[in-house]
Amino acid sequence: MKRLLPFLLPGLLLAQGPVREFTGVITDTMCGADHTHMGIRPDERCVRECVKSGKWKYALIDAKGKMMVLSDQQTPEKFAAKRVRIRGVYYEKTGILRVDSITSAD
Repeated sequence: MKRLLPFLLPGLLLAQGPVREFTGVITDTMCGADHTHMGIRPDERCVRECVKSGKWKYALIDAKGKMMVLSDQQTPEKFAAKRVRIRGVYYEKTGILRVDSITSAD
């Protein structure tokens, strides 16, 4: 197995895709870009309440309206409804963005 590892490791790294930077707003999978129908203000409170319910997850919504579910479900709480930059890998098949880091974009 040790002899195979040098050959398998590059293939595994390429299969997951490149680490990239994504910019957008932290939201929840229930509301997406529009929180008005929930009647909870401000938006950051709505995002936190939806996720706290246990039914929905933190997600990033980019400028084109694409929603990506975040692998990290703790760190995004402090960035709820804020514009952020996330470094990570997006898995197209599952729609999950593996979060390596989150920073404010403002």
